[in-house]
Amino acid sequence: MGGCYNLFSGNVKMKGPMAMNAEHAKHHKEKKIITAENAPQAIGPYSVAVVGGCFLFVSGQLGMDPTNGDLKPGVEAQARQALTNLKTILEAAGADLNAVVKTTVFLQDMADFATVNAVYAEFFTHNPPARSAVQVAALPKGGLVEIEAIAFLPHGGGTCECQDS
Repeated sequence: MGGCYNLFSGNVKMKGPMAMNAEHAKHHKEKKIITAENAPQAIGPYSVAVVGGCFLFVSGQLGMDPTNGDLKPGVEAQARQALTNLKTILEAAGADLNAVVKTTVFLQDMADFATVNAVYAEFFTHNPPARSAVQVAALPKGGLVEIEAIAFLPHGGGTCECQDS
């Protein structure tokens, strides 16, 4: 089994599948900012997505139409648009929905869980990622759902050169 972990520290010593050489560790100290032309831009002082080591961290996506910044009407349409935006950002980073290992779904109302879950299942049809779903007091712009993700960038993705042990 290969080992690829972004440790951000030269003081950590590991053996076995989690071990990496000094050059590998040095390579993974920098982060890379990802932008996606066809997805909504950040609405605050944050990046839409960041690559760190072997992982892509995608900021929470609202159900915003990327052409005008407006929220789609209703929770079902917002969930579909949020997942479409997520997919677009993944593709901009050279990944796809199959690379997603964890999502967090933020709901303005937990009563919308079944509706959002049905839309979510349309996007993650095979081997879905781990997921948390939580109700929050409010979301930016009055959104009804927001979805963030962590994706694994496999070998050859240009950011991760892991070695087998």
